[in-house]
Amino acid sequence: MNSPAIPWASFTVSPREKSSDSGCGTLDCEREPWVNWPGMYLKNSELLTGENGAYLKEEVRRFWNRASCDTEVANSPKFSHEYFEEIESFRYVDQAFIHSFAQFTRYRGKKVLEVGFGAGTDFVQWLRAGSLASGVDLTQEALDNLLHRIKVYGLPSPEKIQIADAEHLPFESNSFDLGYSFGVLMLAPDTEKAIKELVRVVVPNGEIKIMLYNRHSVYAFNVWVKHALARGKPWKSLRWALWNHVESLGTKGYTRTELRQMLSRLSLREVRIRTELPTGEYMCASAFPPLNWLYRLAIRLAGYSPAYPATGYNQALVEKYRPSAEEIEFSGNGLGFFHCISARKPV
Repeated sequence: MNSPAIPWASFTVSPREKSSDSGCGTLDCEREPWVNWPGMYLKNSELLTGENGAYLKEEVRRFWNRASCDTEVANSPKFSHEYFEEIESFRYVDQAFIHSFAQFTRYRGKKVLEVGFGAGTDFVQWLRAGSLASGVDLTQEALDNLLHRIKVYGLPSPEKIQIADAEHLPFESNSFDLGYSFGVLMLAPDTEKAIKELVRVVVPNGEIKIMLYNRHSVYAFNVWVKHALARGKPWKSLRWALWNHVESLGTKGYTRTELRQMLSRLSLREVRIRTELPTGEYMCASAFPPLNWLYRLAIRLAGYSPAYPATGYNQALVEKYRPSAEEIEFSGNGLGFFHCISARKPV
């Protein structure tokens, strides 16, 4: 694509690589010895800085520069109206909870930053809702998708979209009312640093909404069954399975305990974590029917914990049991793959 001269779009990157470019962003990544240090890479962020961090970040960029998330479901010509319709239809059927989580229409007239906009499916919802939306992504492929998408639908111009690194956001501190990132920051070599950056650019008392993967999930367990247990490597961990066999190299998942520890270090307020189950995860987590039936049973037994209501018919009871602003509240199904996290930046 020869990108037009658009004032709100930045193109300070090298030319896109060909999709045939080989790399370790696919499933066969065991040839890199540092990738397979048993669990160490998730316990010390220093291991993901310097050369290792730069290598991993380049592999993430290379993988997603081949195809943005969800674009594999589209059969229509690339960048056509039908192409984008197929992507959007799939996303909001499989992950219908995104709308209740993001609450796009509540941010009309407010400044929103989306980190990792990918194919732009969520980003165009901000524009449709009348938000003053800006966005960054690591890849030219994502920027091409979003530029075409805005044009195809005749949407308002965003404030600014550009290629940038989630660990080094090119914005002044205290710039946005909402920082949003759905399923992206766990791909960064230093996820905690990326979250800190998102918090930095949000105004005091502003909101952040992010989604990170759940390692203790049916999805992660099934990946482990397929790539570890079924291949005679039962000693391999769920960390290893996600790192090497889910999306780009270095994908991480977090338990609820790990989220509590990490988010507590960021001094956020009103932290609410709802663990969600995509439709496909319940219907067809495994291609092996008996295993799929077992997963469905486990999901049902895990149950669903509702979030605490902000209000209710019995206001006295609501106030009595309301979590404090410093507490971290968990809800949803503990075996779901998506930790949907909302919080406020301290004043």
